[in-house]
Formats: sequence, C-alpha cells, structure tokens
Amino acid sequence: MSQHKSLTPLKTFLFAFFATNTIILSYIPIYLQEDLGLSGTEIGWVLAIGPLAALISEPFWGYMSDKFKTVKRILIILLTALLLFSVVFFNVYSLGLILTFAFFMYFFSAPVGAFGDSLAQRRADELSISFGTIRTWGSIGFAVSSLVVGQYLTWTGIENIIWPYLLFGSLALLVAFRLTDAEPSKESVSLKSVKLLFQNKRLMFFLLFIMFITISHRTSDSFIGIYIVELGGTESLVGVSWFVGVISEAAIFATAAFWFKKYHTLMFIIVAGVLYTIRWFLFGVIHDPWVVIGLQFLHGLTFAVLYLAAFDYITRLIPKVVQGTGHLMFHTVFFGISGIIGSLMGGPIIDHYSANALYTVLGFFALVGTILIIIYHVILNVRRA
Repeated sequence: MSQHKSLTPLKTFLFAFFATNTIILSYIPIYLQEDLGLSGTEIGWVLAIGPLAALISEPFWGYMSDKFKTVKRILIILLTALLLFSVVFFNVYSLGLILTFAFFMYFFSAPVGAFGDSLAQRRADELSISFGTIRTWGSIGFAVSSLVVGQYLTWTGIENIIWPYLLFGSLALLVAFRLTDAEPSKESVSLKSVKLLFQNKRLMFFLLFIMFITISHRTSDSFIGIYIVELGGTESLVGVSWFVGVISEAAIFATAAFWFKKYHTLMFIIVAGVLYTIRWFLFGVIHDPWVVIGLQFLHGLTFAVLYLAAFDYITRLIPKVVQGTGHLMFHTVFFGISGIIGSLMGGPIIDHYSANALYTVLGFFALVGTILIIIYHVILNVRRA
C-alpha cells in the first residue's frame, strides 16, 4: 500500500471531523443567543460545560486508548455516542437541559480532535513525513465548513444548524472504520507511568505558562462570532472570518516541513505569543467587522505556529508509552482548562462592558503568557550552559 493511499482515510477523517467542529465553535454561540435567547453569561456557562466535560473525558479516553492500544476503536465509540447526544442537544430549549446534553455531547466530542492529531503525529513519525502535511486537512475541513455552513445558515436560519452538523459527523464516523491504527508501544501503560507525567516539572511549568496564551485563544474562539455580530456582521460574515483564519492556518500546517525545524521550538511559541498580543489589542479598538476579517490571516501565524510548536515540544518531553495520555493532557490544558476560564470570563465582560473590552483583556493575558515562556526559555538555556 502506498503512503498516499494509506493516509487518505486519516486525511478524510480529519477533514470531516474538523468540519463538524466548526459548527460547534463558530455557530453554537450565535444559535444560543439568537434562536434560544440566552444572555452572554448563560452562553458562557454552556460553552464552559464543553471544556469541563473535556477535563474528565480526555484523560479517561486517553488512558483507555493507551491501555487497550487502539485509537481507531475508541474513535468509533466516541463518534457514535456524539451523534446520538447531539440530536437531543439540538432539540431541547430549557437552560437545564441545554447544559445537561451539552455536557454529554462535549464528553464524546472533546477527545476526537486530540486522538486525530495523536494518530496523525504517530503516522507521520512512522512514515518520516511532516505532521503538518497530514494535520492541514483538518484545517481545510474547518475552512470549507465555515464558509459553506455560514452561507447556508444566512439563507435558511440559524435554527437549521443540526443538518450540516449531522452530515459532517456521519461522514467522520464512516471514515473512522477505515483508519489505520498506529503501531502500539511494546511497553504496557499503567497508572504509575501516567503519574510520571505529573511529576515532570518541565512539562507542568510549560503547560502552566502556555495556558495564559491559550486562554486568550479559546476565549476568542467562543466569542468571535458574537463580536462580529455585535459589530454589525451576519452569520455569513462569521463564516468568512473563520474561512480566512483557517486557510492561513492550513497554509502554515502544509508548509511546516520547510520552516519548522529551522529554530528552537520555544522560539516559535514566543513569536506566536507576541503576534497574539498584537492581534488581541488591535481587536480591542476595531469597530468594523471587515477589518476583523482582514486581520484574521494572523490566525495562522498565531494558532497554527503555537499549536504545532507546542505539540512537538510536548511529544519530545513525554515517553512513548504514555504518548496518547500526554497528548490528551496537552489538549486538556489547551482546549479544556483554558476554555472553561475563557468562557466563564468572556460572557460577563461582554454583558457588562463590550466585546472590544474583552479583547483588550485577552491582549494582557497573551502578553503575560509570552513573558513567562521567555523566562522559561532563558532558565532552560542557563541550566544547559
């Protein structure tokens, strides 16, 4: 079997799942606001449920994957449950039921992206190719979905959000049956080996410091749709903004093999942090949605560079036997804890002040995180000297 053919199911899977994920990330906040009439604070609660579910879900499924030495079978279980619970979520209207079924939906969806990335990293290592060339298909799926679904919802109404969600989700499930599992580690995973991850001080400090930057990223993910609508934009314009951002992200992932190994991984994280800081402070003073869209090209230079560099750094810090668990731990910090803090913080700031004020706060978060990573990098260099 050729490399190209063997990777086609994985690339298609990433395309389909991230296309599904777009709908959750880009349009659920608008759906909750416009169709269900929730306030900014209530939307923050619903969005915080997702990362809270991820805190429980990702370590659990990561451990199960390492223990039973399969990613493929876990993905099939997760996607089947996700589709069932999402049907219920999109058909409930009281806040209590929305929160309950949001928890179940996120419990099964949260680990899927992490497992897809972990599988892509392992397959890339096996075939000696760039992780970014595989992962870019997730970004392409996200970009295509954001544009197409944005147009669809502008024409048909936000209340029809369930149909594209089920379409892309079902495609991801079908393709999951054709995935190739990564070569399992010959060592067996135990709770003791997982405990070693928490005793790794370099890993723990790195995750703590980077979290200031990832909080700013996840808060923007949750509220950029509401921000654009607040500035006078439509669902279609929200889709265009995501499309511009994610196409720049896909370009960074696709070309990673040419630039990524040129400098120390932490230098890329510092550059991304500086650009995040500039990006958020600019968003804090903008009042035209089209200017926001113009600046969305920075998404590739911030998120894609940060994610690629941090994922690579984490991979080199952890033993192979707990790589699935380690990658899920990274996802838990990047998308989970950061998402909870961002969602709970962002809603009240928008309710009491404005979306512009929220982005100014995010600028300070990114700035603090960047300074901490610079200190971390300097201390590591001093210790090596």
